Amino acid sequence: MNAPVPTQKGANAALGMSTFAFTACFAVWTIFSIIGVQIKQELGLTEAQFGLLIGTPILTGSLIRVVLGVWADQYGGRLVNLFVMLSAAAATFALSYAETYLQFLVAALGVGIAGGSFAVGVAYVSKFYPKEKQGTALGIFGAGNVGSAVTKFAAPFVMVAFGWEFVAQAWAAALALIAVVFYLTTKDDPDLVRRRETGEKPQAAWMQLSPLKSLQVWRFSLYYFFVFGAFVALALWLPRYLVGVYGLDIKTAGMIAAAYSIPGSLFRVFGGWLSDKIGARKVMYITFGVSLICTFLLSYPATSYVVDGIEGPIAFRLATDLVTFTVIAFVLGFAMSLGKAAVFKHIPVYYPNNIGSVGGLVGMIGGLGGFVLPIAFGFLNDITGVWTSCFMLLFVLVATALAWMHFAIRRMERARTPELGRLPELPEMAAIHPTPEPASPAPGGRLRAAE
Repeated sequence: MNAPVPTQKGANAALGMSTFAFTACFAVWTIFSIIGVQIKQELGLTEAQFGLLIGTPILTGSLIRVVLGVWADQYGGRLVNLFVMLSAAAATFALSYAETYLQFLVAALGVGIAGGSFAVGVAYVSKFYPKEKQGTALGIFGAGNVGSAVTKFAAPFVMVAFGWEFVAQAWAAALALIAVVFYLTTKDDPDLVRRRETGEKPQAAWMQLSPLKSLQVWRFSLYYFFVFGAFVALALWLPRYLVGVYGLDIKTAGMIAAAYSIPGSLFRVFGGWLSDKIGARKVMYITFGVSLICTFLLSYPATSYVVDGIEGPIAFRLATDLVTFTVIAFVLGFAMSLGKAAVFKHIPVYYPNNIGSVGGLVGMIGGLGGFVLPIAFGFLNDITGVWTSCFMLLFVLVATALAWMHFAIRRMERARTPELGRLPELPEMAAIHPTPEPASPAPGGRLRAAE
């Protein structure tokens, strides 16, 4: 029996500081969820234009994840993360000087660099831990998503007091400071240290990208498109949604939206631990099942009915009040948090030598959800005039992901154990089915099913 692989020296500092740095990056990455509301009013933007504005940083942070993941494997996550954070800080500071819609979009592209820190952190942190602990470790790291809630809690008050320009400048300064602290308090990952000692060259980029041809990787990417992409999209969209549907002010809307963001981030730690204990596949079933119910309930628009009663028309109205909405959003965020950890539990297990590239692609597709979905939400609002259309779209998305996962798993199980295909669909009907004849040997010693 093989002895368990020990946790590498410096793992706690790497995990703790990476999580802290990712929290700061995520706070910057989602800054438009708050300041974008005031910018929308100042520029007179449509819903679709607003969706594009808040989604543009997500586009940059998603597209660069594959490249940054490969660089993290080649040059070390510590150095690459320093570069990412300082670049994002500079772009965020420059944002405060934008005046036109086009200038805001260009600045938002630079702000989005902060989102690339996720792929770097996954590749960096996972190399300090053995497989049986990677789910928990990456779950803790992924809890840095709570940076979205930090922005929702703090930015509205800062913006009301000093203006949105000061929010951008303050967030940029904090990110630059945390970048320096991160670099000074961590050490290079074990793989990079070993390569330096032995003179081994890093794996070529084209070899690291070869697993991306696997359909399984793209299936994982669809999962993450929902559990992470939809999480980011809703984190950006909910303040606007709450202002429009319930007539809240931006400070109250930001606080309530955090009720969605916080469980969607912090419970990722529990999702990682649970994936280590019961398996990532079971956790994904829980995630998709609960999310399917929540998005269905949130999809139902406020509706007034008139029923022809015995003594005349009976009028009543069905609508989700603010408290009920917040509770369901909390549950949805919790389910997504489990799924985010479970998806990335798969990657070091299936692709231990390509964590950066595979994690980068999965993270990229998930991040693209955070870009595409807010635009889709705004577009659906413009063409349907129904606020809950965003949740209708998410219902279709999670139903598709659940169906693909289930049928893929069934296909793999039948391929691994072909005798399952000869069993009756219902156990109680076994008595009326003939017992399958045992398989007979085929030429070459292989078993052949009885005909």
